[in-house]
Amino acid sequence: MSNLPKLTLNRPIVLIGLMGAGKTTIGKKLAHYLSVPFIDSDYEIEKTAGCTIADIFEQYGENEFRRLEHQVMRRLVGQSPAILATGGGAFMHEQTRNLLKEKATTIWLHCDVDTILDRISHHTHRPLLNSGDKREILLNLMDKRYPVYAKADWIISCQHNQIETTLTQILFLLDKVNQMHILPIKLSNTSYNVHIGSHILQQAGPLISSLLSVKKVFIIADENVAALHLNTLTDSLNLAQISYETILIPPGENTKSIHNYEIVTNQLLERGIERKTPIIALGGGVTGDLSGFAAATTLRGVPFIQIPTTLLSQVDSSVGGKTGINTPTGKNLIGAFYQPEIVIADTHTLDTLPIRELKAGYAEIVKAGLIDDVELFEWCEKYGQYIIQKDQKYLTTAIEKACAFKARIIKNDEYEQNSKGRNLLNLGHSLGHTLEAELGYDGRMLHGEAVALGCCLIFKLCTKMGLCPESDTHRVIQHFSAIGLPTSIKGLPTKLSASNLLTHLKHDKKVKDGKILFILVNGIGKTFTSQEVTENDLYQLLIDDGCI
Repeated sequence: MSNLPKLTLNRPIVLIGLMGAGKTTIGKKLAHYLSVPFIDSDYEIEKTAGCTIADIFEQYGENEFRRLEHQVMRRLVGQSPAILATGGGAFMHEQTRNLLKEKATTIWLHCDVDTILDRISHHTHRPLLNSGDKREILLNLMDKRYPVYAKADWIISCQHNQIETTLTQILFLLDKVNQMHILPIKLSNTSYNVHIGSHILQQAGPLISSLLSVKKVFIIADENVAALHLNTLTDSLNLAQISYETILIPPGENTKSIHNYEIVTNQLLERGIERKTPIIALGGGVTGDLSGFAAATTLRGVPFIQIPTTLLSQVDSSVGGKTGINTPTGKNLIGAFYQPEIVIADTHTLDTLPIRELKAGYAEIVKAGLIDDVELFEWCEKYGQYIIQKDQKYLTTAIEKACAFKARIIKNDEYEQNSKGRNLLNLGHSLGHTLEAELGYDGRMLHGEAVALGCCLIFKLCTKMGLCPESDTHRVIQHFSAIGLPTSIKGLPTKLSASNLLTHLKHDKKVKDGKILFILVNGIGKTFTSQEVTENDLYQLLIDDGCI
């Protein structure tokens, strides 16, 4: 515990759980560590009533007890921050549960039956357990109460843990929750939150639980990500009493194909997905795009949850609702706009991300600054190296800045109908997608690398056309180069044909009346759309930059 910072509470913490979960013992230690009062709700109820809880039950019945309990709870959570241990049945009462959820932070101390039996084996003051087989009684209680306890804000697994271990887990959780950023995305017809923080995948179950109409989900994850993070997600779902089925897909851009879309949707239908059963995308942009398109089209639309595990997907593809798959003709030419219910961006998952993938994701953050946020670009120039070094503080800030920027852009142009709206997010993408298509999406160029190079090409083009100061183009190239991202075609290990690239460009999604809608620049943070770029301009640009 010595390595955890001292925490300041701004609201009470309420510990819930069955007898033997350790609510009182852990609550007292937690209160001591945080220098706040500890309150035992049962003691406060008896003090208010002037008799024991057993007497209240015997003389007035459970309904009167629950009424009094609710009254006492309302008084307790209205006081200054404290640690409150409740009776095992308090959270089962709907009015009391809603009160605690509104006024306090609720934490369920989850124990299995063996842990509880071990802890209460020497207790003689548990009347509820003295009327039969203890294990059977506890299992029946768990069946009734655990689905309701799962509605707590956060869940701590206490299986066979020592008290000190559980206390450390709670403090670690509170520290991460305090540092978590919540960014609201508000669109014309829907809204959702982006949760950004470290180690929050461990609490994915509680984060999504209130959004579910049915306590079942389908998880789609690529095989590499599944090996690293699937168990953390499923452990959290198990604790939150959410059942799940898993569909694994191959890693890599080529997975975003009609063939794999057919495989995924067939599996969903064969396993009996229903219209209210959410799909969780666990992985990078490829997984999110494919899963999102499957969610948008299966049964004409099922709920969709994004848990991005790459920097690129956390700052870009998981937010905004673009989903889709590639074809031999071009990238993302088949797809749909389909917004998620929630985005959970755990920066801790980036610890396992290869440095090349991290740099590729960083390109999308820089792109946001280049579009219309000079301060963000300057921030990247100053702190970009910290992001590449996986500094959690700067990663969280960068993700929030990029997502907030994107939310601002798409707020009034969700479906990319305004040439001065969401289209601007495509800066560098037309040329970037062309490079990816020419290389066959085979991994020689990652999407973020293609975006970085595409942005550099656009700045070079605009400087040649007299639209952008050469000094701004130099800054852009210098920054991408310092990070280790490609800035010119001549620097690529593969020779590319200018004619082939122009052929790919003709299949760009932004072609209108035979002309491509390009995102051009008057400088850093000054973008605009134009259809006045000629084929000759592009051909000369590509030849000058190293094409054959």
